[in-house]
Amino acid sequence: MKSTSQFLSPGFLRRSLDEFKRLSNIALKQEGIRTPTAPYQLLDFADPTSLSSCKTMSDADIGGFSKASLDSIPISQSNPAHAQFHGNISIELPTNRPQVQRTGYAAWRSLDRPATLFGKSLWDIDPYTYLALRIKSDGRKYFVNVQTESIVSTDLHQHRLYARQPGEWETVLIKWNEFVRTNHGVVVEPQTEMLRQKVRTVGIGLIDRVPGPFDLGISRVWATNGLTSEDMREDKRLEREDGQRVDMVREAGEAENALK
Repeated sequence: MKSTSQFLSPGFLRRSLDEFKRLSNIALKQEGIRTPTAPYQLLDFADPTSLSSCKTMSDADIGGFSKASLDSIPISQSNPAHAQFHGNISIELPTNRPQVQRTGYAAWRSLDRPATLFGKSLWDIDPYTYLALRIKSDGRKYFVNVQTESIVSTDLHQHRLYARQPGEWETVLIKWNEFVRTNHGVVVEPQTEMLRQKVRTVGIGLIDRVPGPFDLGISRVWATNGLTSEDMREDKRLEREDGQRVDMVREAGEAENALK
């Protein structure tokens, strides 16, 4: 009876209808055999309720003293509506937990998405080349974390979040195939390709272990095959005279060396 009532709940039916519309749209546009041109929205913090589908984590969970919050910030003259990931990093160790030997981290991630009539809700980002993030960074050492429906549940695919213009809103593109598989912060060998058809969660972590405050704004996160003209204008990027877009992924090569 409980399962039946769950299937008939308005939220379940609405999610199932949305997923049906998405799958139908893919079929009609033949995106299974063509490269999709429209972006695939993963997280949009313009909607304050989107924060309810995210969670924060820090060493406070194991007795440490770092603090992390994820707050909804409304639109203003100088900022879009966004989520503010902020807090304070402490590397102080808890005296009553001798087994804890390392602190100084904070992170947030999306929660597992609720099921639909089509089964578990997972993001299929396989048709897309990049993960795009609209951010305003304070310049600290953040990493993007992606979790998939892999055999090892604690595996994370990570990539450094390189900000070109700390203190200003910008769009960062990261190639999906340049994420590195890790487990509890250690690079896993041999590396295996990300299970891109079954992405569970996306998030950002701060692991530089530098004591002090941090502040990162996140407006939205999406999968894409390139920036639209609207994205280009928003990011104040210019096109070359020959009409080709400025290379958006020059930082991707640097990221692999930084993670070695």
